[in-house]
Amino acid sequence: MRRPITKKHKIVPDHKYNSEKISKFINYIMLDGERNVAKEIVYKAFDKIAKDTGTKDPMEVFEDALKNVEPNMEVRSRRIGGANYQVPRPVNAVRRRLLSMNWIIGAARAKKGKPMHVRLADELILASKGEGEAVKKRENTHRMADANKAFAHFSW
Repeated sequence: MRRPITKKHKIVPDHKYNSEKISKFINYIMLDGERNVAKEIVYKAFDKIAKDTGTKDPMEVFEDALKNVEPNMEVRSRRIGGANYQVPRPVNAVRRRLLSMNWIIGAARAKKGKPMHVRLADELILASKGEGEAVKKRENTHRMADANKAFAHFSW
């Protein structure tokens, strides 16, 4: 039996940029309920983006980064007749945004030696240009989906 559909919570836009996406991004960065620390990291990263890019709006860089990292296809494991197949599937919009934000944050956390806001700003700038670890992760995901196209008929 399927579990009941949960009610979606209304996301309150952040106070500085009045954006729900940034509010969600802050929530993904937050560790152990430290929302103020997460906000500080994001806003400092946006200030650094504004300083480094000069003329570009940090919100525009953020949007471009998310757009460049969002995957269109992913592979899901499916067990059929005793064998596991990697079945390519399209990604819906909500999961696409979740994956792109998590990949950007993961790539920033993987770097060492600099404060988090600097690493995050660098990763967002690279992703907006179509470079960086998060974009590589997306390309690998697409490559996996392309390689397993033969199993697409197992899609559910």
